[in-house]
Amino acid sequence: MKPASILVIKLAALGDVVQAFPAFAAIRAHHPAARIVLLTTPPFAPLLRRAPWFDEVWSDGRPAWSDLRAVTRLALRLRRAGFDRVYDLQTSGRSSRYRWFTGPAPEWSGIARGASHPHANPQRDRMHTLERQREQLALAGIHHVPAPDMSWMAGDVSGLDLPPRFGLLIPGASPGRPGKRWPAAAYAALAAGLDLPVAVLGGPGERELAAAIRAGAPGAIDLTGRTTLEQIGALGRRAAFAVGNDTGPTHLVAASGCPTVALFGADSDPALCAPRGPAVSVLRHQPLDSLPVATVAEALARLRRPS
Repeated sequence: MKPASILVIKLAALGDVVQAFPAFAAIRAHHPAARIVLLTTPPFAPLLRRAPWFDEVWSDGRPAWSDLRAVTRLALRLRRAGFDRVYDLQTSGRSSRYRWFTGPAPEWSGIARGASHPHANPQRDRMHTLERQREQLALAGIHHVPAPDMSWMAGDVSGLDLPPRFGLLIPGASPGRPGKRWPAAAYAALAAGLDLPVAVLGGPGERELAAAIRAGAPGAIDLTGRTTLEQIGALGRRAAFAVGNDTGPTHLVAASGCPTVALFGADSDPALCAPRGPAVSVLRHQPLDSLPVATVAEALARLRRPS
């Protein structure tokens, strides 16, 4: 008999959460009648509560170890929930410790010591995230991991005042890894040569990048700091295309179905973490800041060309 109560663990980061969408959908399809709970963190809970894969989403999945009260609350919550099986898709030292919080009863898929369904492949860290998760699920009895239906990404974007047709630019990336950013001036030159207006996505910290892009392409629309994750997914479903660095929103719009050109430099390996989606082109250039605008424009033209 299949387990009736399931816990799925996925804590962070945005790109990794997005790349777990196929696994989330596969777990739901394999356990259609089960109560499935996702343990995650606050930034991703609102988005994932809209998804069709979970009955509950808990956002208290990463308390500081120094906050003993919060850790104890989480431990008690996990122990009292009485899960029959746990799919640890985070597979970190932290999430593996949660096996002791749930007690010895649940079946466990992951890398925790004593797991009933261990993912013990010594090459697992050299696999792309999606292939690694597919193998982990197969070892737990889930052999079908299709591309998920993303039609649930249908947030309200009417207040953003966008034109009927537009593209997306995603010029940000981790502030501590500047090598992951294609220059704003290059994005501006790309935008200036396109046949559609573009909207610039990002958080409040990317406003300067948006301003630099608009200086070279005045028709660009600055959405930095104005969108939720739900809205970014909805924009991806409406946009004609997207061009972005290796950052979470690029993964999200690619997964939504948007034709996406993803730009990589030396700081991350697309063989391990490239965005996946129905129409994704990956360009890697070292160093990224010398990637020619013409190369990106050509890749985008190929991606947008009707089949």
